[in-house]
Amino acid sequence: MPHPVQLGLQDATSPIMEELIAFHDHAFMIVSLISFLVLYVLSSVLTTKLTNTNITDAQEMETIWTILPAVILILIALPSLRILYLTDEINNPSFTIKSIGHQWYWTYEYTDYGGLIFNSYMLPPLFLNPGDLRLLEVDNRVVLPIEAPVRMMITSQDVLHSWTIPSLGLKTDAIPGRLNQTTFTAMRPGVYYGQCSEICGANHSFMPIVAELIPLKIFEMGPVFTL
Repeated sequence: MPHPVQLGLQDATSPIMEELIAFHDHAFMIVSLISFLVLYVLSSVLTTKLTNTNITDAQEMETIWTILPAVILILIALPSLRILYLTDEINNPSFTIKSIGHQWYWTYEYTDYGGLIFNSYMLPPLFLNPGDLRLLEVDNRVVLPIEAPVRMMITSQDVLHSWTIPSLGLKTDAIPGRLNQTTFTAMRPGVYYGQCSEICGANHSFMPIVAELIPLKIFEMGPVFTL
């Protein structure tokens, strides 16, 4: 979960999110260096009165400031493309769970457990227990195993939604008439929160996602749903 005045991203729970955080730091460092360089040049031009006629025609300098931005773009694009292909890679998932977006709740179907289906609604404030998070807690959490590849099949029954859990590095659109899929492998147990990330109507802010990650041995005994 994020905390107040947090500057960085949420802690990673999957290898994909670890890659995304590393790429964020990589790109942020490049942008910071460019920004400081531009600010230094601007401040130097504005504060100095020295002039030099030699800089009015400098072929070497023009060559450098033409090639250097291309090199920087390549340094950003290559790791970005690598992560893009990693997020689309499907590696023999051990479990498949279907998520269906509605206005304004989620339906989950465990296709590997005889078509077990349940709905997940946001808990109203009157039903919250001490320590529960307002606008983020649900009546039925989706229970997922750790250390096993899980495939999420995501669709919608009415309008556009988006199934998103930042800690897992997941954000997949739920589109009516289309079945999107994504895979992930969680690395540690816990309760992780997300929300619909696509404006889907008046109650868009009231359809949270709560994933409870448990050890694989416990999950294999049968899905456990917490109320």
